[in-house]
Amino acid sequence: MYHMRLKGNHYQMGVKRGTIFQKAKITFPLHMDDFQIEHGKQSEIILHDFFPEVCQEIKGVSDTIGADYTIFASWMLAMGCCMYNLEENIPIEIRGCTAFAYAKNGRVIYGRNNDLPPYLRDGSKSELYAPENGNRFIITTSSFINGEEGLNEHGLAVAMTFVMTNLEKIKPGFNSCFIVRYLLEKATCTEDAITRLMALPVASNCNILLADKSGRIVVVECTPLSKRIREAELFDNAHIVCTVNSFTSKELYGFDDAHGNDYNSAERYRVVMSSFRDYIDGDIIENTKCLLRGDFGFMCQYDNEPDFETVWSSVFDLESLEIYRAEGDPRKKKYISDNRLHDLIRRG
Repeated sequence: MYHMRLKGNHYQMGVKRGTIFQKAKITFPLHMDDFQIEHGKQSEIILHDFFPEVCQEIKGVSDTIGADYTIFASWMLAMGCCMYNLEENIPIEIRGCTAFAYAKNGRVIYGRNNDLPPYLRDGSKSELYAPENGNRFIITTSSFINGEEGLNEHGLAVAMTFVMTNLEKIKPGFNSCFIVRYLLEKATCTEDAITRLMALPVASNCNILLADKSGRIVVVECTPLSKRIREAELFDNAHIVCTVNSFTSKELYGFDDAHGNDYNSAERYRVVMSSFRDYIDGDIIENTKCLLRGDFGFMCQYDNEPDFETVWSSVFDLESLEIYRAEGDPRKKKYISDNRLHDLIRRG
């Protein structure tokens, strides 16, 4: 996993990234059909309306590597949205992932397993951002510029999980990974993030987990046509919310097009929720790591799945801004502390 630091002007941050790509001789498979290109073009207009700064960052990359900005931005906006179900696309996208947050004994903890094809493991990145006129944050990503999860300086955690969407239901708008980036950079707390998210056009099905250091934790279940806030569940003196690769609310069952082909989502959800009744006490950071390792039930044990695994696993402490990350299958890799955001904020 690459650990990058980016700060200042968005365009120049893009130039820095593009220069790194050039030096590493990294090229991009911009294979798209007419539907994907048109979806990307319409989505870029929406992205620019809500988040023009990130468009400048994309342009900094495309200018530096000599790519057409419109095609490059379209490709980024099609990822995680309308690339997975077209056989001619290389690579075909598949995604798992489990994310949860809980508040207990005055602490708010977030955890995640990011489950993907293993070829994405070595190219994954943990990036510390300090943009002009925006929040400072860490974002973890199998892509770049956007991401699957993150934590910002205000103690707000934002994460996505993928939910299958039939091609004909996809609309122009933000894909889930750009939602994560937008909210990390712009929002200060869960309520602020909810307000901003409710105003966003969303391209395809996804779940967005929001948690802040005050203990306000929710999942917003999103489709291109509607959004629903799912509140945390109460257990004794704690409350928890979890999201996997399906919709949990009965109202949105009909929007989920995976039809159960979602890498044991129901079992992962059950294990997380039951663990908070039976195991999560005492040293809650260590117990959260045990949960993510699969010590309490199925979480990352994809041994019988060809070309699919947990490529990283994260635990965030939202008050202290301390992050613990296993860069690979957490059964095999140790969780290492990442205090870059904590140290940056402490220095002022």
